[in-house]
Amino acid sequence: MASILIAESGSTKTDWYLSGITKKPYRLKTAGINPYLQTPQEIEDMLAKEFKKGKYNPDEIYFYGAGAGTAEKQAELKKVLTRYFGTKKVEVKSDLTAAARGMCGTSKGVVAILGTGSNSGYYDGKTVKASMPSLGYIVGDEGSGNHMGKRVLRYYAYKTFDDELTAAFEELFGTDLNAMRHHIYKEPFANRYLAQFTRLLVENRGHYMVENIIEDSLNEFFHNHILKYRESWKHPIYFTGSVAYEFRDVIAEMCAQTELTLGKIARSPLNGLIEFHHS
Repeated sequence: MASILIAESGSTKTDWYLSGITKKPYRLKTAGINPYLQTPQEIEDMLAKEFKKGKYNPDEIYFYGAGAGTAEKQAELKKVLTRYFGTKKVEVKSDLTAAARGMCGTSKGVVAILGTGSNSGYYDGKTVKASMPSLGYIVGDEGSGNHMGKRVLRYYAYKTFDDELTAAFEELFGTDLNAMRHHIYKEPFANRYLAQFTRLLVENRGHYMVENIIEDSLNEFFHNHILKYRESWKHPIYFTGSVAYEFRDVIAEMCAQTELTLGKIARSPLNGLIEFHHS
């Protein structure tokens, strides 16, 4: 049996699965890989920290990632992976294809990613046939951790939060708005930094302001993405990503309100991808 390396990467983290080389399948988490935010050399440097060069040479590599939706970026990543691992069979696909294959397998469905960023598309059981444009963390990413995190930070900075949430925010993140602005505008990976503010939402469920932020953000995602697909009323909707998993109760309620059939909700599509590539 061929040895296989599967990677499922978002902007914040990458989940790796290696089989056929070690006695037992090997799993690893690393930082996210995004060719729009990192140079090929930066990606190779990250690989060197986690995978000793020459130790792992899988027969096949299947890499799925945020920012890997165009032929240009796929070719860029394929070149890096081929050079580093010495593997000839390398396939690079988008994170949306990962969600589709990992959540739906060979069944039809609408798939949605809600993690640090967001994305969606209709999957016909073989390929993603239609998707809404992804405008990235500055303009788009509705329903994502980045999107919700911006609201949390604004509510704190503009003194919209009540005393309870203000105190909770300051305990988690401090009070230095200048330092926060510096992270956003001067440091790399502003989307990751903004997404961390969703921790306030996770830890303060039940507070009406927290619930409003979650519901407003997810409503924007549903209305600007999910409800734009005619297929949403014909096939189940599948959700993956940390935000989708944390707020799965709200997603289930919104699907019920809009009379959509909810499929699975999972933190990661990796287990489904492993099954897909071993079937």
